[in-house]
Amino acid sequence: MAGNSQRRGATRKAGSKKGASVGTGGHSRKSLEGKGPTPKAEDRPYHVAHKRKALAEKRQASRGSSGRPAGLKGGRKSSTHEIVGGRNSVLEALRVGVPVTTVYVATRLEGDDRTREIISIAADAGYPLLEVTRTELDRLTDGSVHQGVAIQVPPYQYADDEELLDLAEASETAPLVVALDGVTDPRNLGAVLRSAGAFGAHGLMVPERRSAGVTAAAWKVSAGAAARVPVARVTNLARTLQEWKKAGVFVVGLDGGGDVPIGDLPFAADPLVIVVGSEGKGLSRLVREQCDAIASIPIRSAVESLNAGVAAGIALYEVARHRG
Repeated sequence: MAGNSQRRGATRKAGSKKGASVGTGGHSRKSLEGKGPTPKAEDRPYHVAHKRKALAEKRQASRGSSGRPAGLKGGRKSSTHEIVGGRNSVLEALRVGVPVTTVYVATRLEGDDRTREIISIAADAGYPLLEVTRTELDRLTDGSVHQGVAIQVPPYQYADDEELLDLAEASETAPLVVALDGVTDPRNLGAVLRSAGAFGAHGLMVPERRSAGVTAAAWKVSAGAAARVPVARVTNLARTLQEWKKAGVFVVGLDGGGDVPIGDLPFAADPLVIVVGSEGKGLSRLVREQCDAIASIPIRSAVESLNAGVAAGIALYEVARHRG
């Protein structure tokens, strides 16, 4: 009896130990596996970043998704959002009403007339305005010079090539368009956009393949001209030039070996497309065949060639001079 009592006491004592068990049998294995990587802040419904993203998407949907100024119909869009930095570029984009997803302003920003206007336009339009550190702005703009302000813009919406002719007709001036043949550096595209805006060109035309597109780098170099000068993307540049020629537009290519000096630029007062080739290869054979004339820009022999932005600027100046 005493032995049985001792065994019962031992059993009660063992059973009173907290958490003691024979084994889980694998039932708790899932609890040891974890829940995977932590979701991004914007993907967590309870996080303020998620609410900001939802609000921005709601506002964007109410304004429409067009990345071009009013008046251009249709067109093709690029695939990703872009961050545009720099006070001039940001201000020009806001002035012409390019839809903006977010406006970023650096903390303790030294304001001037441009930054005050940027903040005023953003507030009036209801754009999300975020104050971030300069380190965060450096990250957003990939280390480019942002001057303390940046905006996120929707995918760029390219015009159709026919829209460029429509714009020229609406302006009651002879069409003037710059076509880029094999220019792959977006900074060169931005420089050409800037020259086109300065000299009154109705737009740019670029091929879909093997060509630079309107990226943040192009926006930056264009100093806001990307918001005012439409860019059309065409499937086949040579074929499009052929169709334009049938519509009465002259095509002049720029090449160092051209037989006409740029000072005597032909067809300057007529409907005109100026074709600029790549800095290394120049005009492609098929595009050259569509040119009514090839003009050259005299340069010193020590310099092999001019980049697309400089060449386009000189040619556009000559057109403006001829047109008075």
